Amino acid sequence: MNEPYFQPNESGHFGPYGGRFVAETLTSALDQLESLYLQAREDESFQSVLAGHLKDFSGRPTPLYYAERLSEHLGVRVHLKREDLNHTGAHKLNSTIGQALLARRANKRRVIAETGAGQHGVATATVAARFGFDCCVYMGSEDIERQSLNVYRMRLLGAEVVPVDSGSRTLKDAMTEALRDWVTNVDDTYYIIGSAAGPHPYPMMVRDFQRVMGVEARAQFMDAHARLPDVLVACVGGGSNAIGLFHPFIEDTAVRMVGVEAGGEGIASGRHSATLVAGREGVLHGSKSYLLSDADGQVSATHSISAGLDYPGVGPEHSLLKDLGRVEYACVNDEQALDAFRLTNRLEGIMPALESSHAIAWVVENASELRGLDVLINLSGRGDKDVQTVAKCDGVEI
Repeated sequence: MNEPYFQPNESGHFGPYGGRFVAETLTSALDQLESLYLQAREDESFQSVLAGHLKDFSGRPTPLYYAERLSEHLGVRVHLKREDLNHTGAHKLNSTIGQALLARRANKRRVIAETGAGQHGVATATVAARFGFDCCVYMGSEDIERQSLNVYRMRLLGAEVVPVDSGSRTLKDAMTEALRDWVTNVDDTYYIIGSAAGPHPYPMMVRDFQRVMGVEARAQFMDAHARLPDVLVACVGGGSNAIGLFHPFIEDTAVRMVGVEAGGEGIASGRHSATLVAGREGVLHGSKSYLLSDADGQVSATHSISAGLDYPGVGPEHSLLKDLGRVEYACVNDEQALDAFRLTNRLEGIMPALESSHAIAWVVENASELRGLDVLINLSGRGDKDVQTVAKCDGVEI
């Protein structure tokens, strides 16, 4: 593959996507962050410290698990990359550890973050506690209600959780407020973005920190089978877990890669978060990418039963991979994700996050086409946080 698959150009673009569309106040901060990160990326001592924290604090490598009963049920050989076993219960810590080390290098005293499902907020609060930062997490008030367990976890870790009541009161609005905070407090504050989105260098940087999943999965599958899997599947909201899995396989063109977005109540209903399936080019949160918007360019309201996928944008590298046809993007609806959540619980004794359940649901829905193939799914997080949501759907009060 060509170099653009691996690095953005000098202006931070992946093809026509990415770049920086930010207030002038942040331009200098982003320049400094890019320089800081590029130095750290080549610094063996930084990489050694990062690897040590990923191993001893986070618990990497996570297992690649053959889901025997689910495989028998579907007629598909299903392998789960168990990011649910990563410390804090999701893949998010991979990036927050790296960014916390950058914040420490930059002598910042405070970190901020946005969060939807709460897993990135928990991971940010976790590294803030680990390294002694003040921490503030912005979270839409609707997400606070449906992810109350993670809100309490963040507060136990010492973070201030700030409800955002504007707009749709979800992840989009939380990220908007976090960017406003950063503009105001840029001198002493580091913004830990959770998705492979936002202004350059965040899409590159978050991807690089999340590549550990794909690097491990590739080596683990090769060790076990002496070949690569047939298909990779990951859910896509902003895109961090998917690009982290996909990136080390991009040159392996025989490996099919599928990103699964949130179809919500169906594309025709307009109540969904399927940005790459149904969106158009636009600018959101400092970056050009596919975007859910109306004919006038106004950002559309989104919906997903999964708070972590309830976002109208997506990372710029995903947008390029869609245009190039290297990754397929599909969507499943809320009910399909819920059914996959229940099925994985019953057959494997594993409770996937509702985000990850979208990826599993795509495999369930396409099992006849995938019969006999080795399919590797990124189980990006565990579903404890979603039990109340699922119980409410089932009419159960807990």
